Amino acid sequence: MVSAFHFDDDPFKKGRLSSNARQTGDILINGRKQRLAYASEANEFFTLNGFPCPTLQNPSDHFLKTINKDFERDLEQGVKRLATEICRKNCGTYNSIQARGSLLMFISSFLTFMAIGGFPSFVEDMKVFERERLNGHYGVTAFVFGNTFSSLPYLLLISLVPGAIAYYLPGLHKGYDHFIYFILVMFACMMLVESLMMTVASLVPNFLMGIITGAGIQGLMILGGGFFRLPSDLPQTFWKYPMYYIAFHKYAYQGMFKNEFEGLTFTSNQAGWPQTIHGEQILRDQWQVEMGLSKWVDLAILLGMGVLYRILFLVIIKTTEKITGIVVVPPKQTTQISEIPIAKPLHNDQSAV
Repeated sequence: MVSAFHFDDDPFKKGRLSSNARQTGDILINGRKQRLAYASEANEFFTLNGFPCPTLQNPSDHFLKTINKDFERDLEQGVKRLATEICRKNCGTYNSIQARGSLLMFISSFLTFMAIGGFPSFVEDMKVFERERLNGHYGVTAFVFGNTFSSLPYLLLISLVPGAIAYYLPGLHKGYDHFIYFILVMFACMMLVESLMMTVASLVPNFLMGIITGAGIQGLMILGGGFFRLPSDLPQTFWKYPMYYIAFHKYAYQGMFKNEFEGLTFTSNQAGWPQTIHGEQILRDQWQVEMGLSKWVDLAILLGMGVLYRILFLVIIKTTEKITGIVVVPPKQTTQISEIPIAKPLHNDQSAV
């Protein structure tokens, strides 16, 4: 035979490749060592048994994957096992409270923050609108309504696809009603940020300055939203009044926190802490959420702020037209002249003499 077998029952060697496997052909199979006479004959041995080594692949990795069941795990199974292990250690425990809050803050802040990437298209839309407005094709109100309703399906799609990935992969609060609320908050935030950037585009038509202005406004709102500094720790001047109350992140944070923590119970093994902590207590004590308002009220406020920014956008455009004195040229009225055909006599008709 080409191979000679030597079994080693040492349990501490299970699943490991011996250090001289490349020289002597030693391979562990379920904790037992199989020794081939020559390492160069290993490839021939596996080829004759129907397992040839593919081109440009490490032979030792191919041999391990072929003969050892410990290496038959694919990527999907590995990801599922890792996610299960993470959830087993963190989900529903005290350690996951901060992780859940940080994840929700990231989704409602920085994912919507990237909407400033659409600012160049907003500037181009405003240039096209100005030319068409001067030619009298349509008015300001028609432009605002058309721009708003045409973007809604795409904003919903952008909220749904990344939202499903970000919600189910970490294992947030189960239930379709919680997921729908999560998507609605993301949609409201995306619509609100787009309305904000349209308002900035109407005031700052310069590309670079517009991005700086929009990013600066959102940065101030994020800092004063009540996550990095809790509401009780915010300075009263500017940050608490008025920034904390006009920042849409406050209502996004609180709505998502209520949607996530209400109805959950977390276990704790830390000294000095109770064995179980209810989600309502976490919202009230750790995140300082206003429990007097429902999460649906927070969503309604977000939608109302989005509508308010659109109205502000409309007012700014109309005011700019009045200040600059733009003269709108009405479209030319084309007159169509229809020619009445003259009736011709029939060939059979004969005139009377």
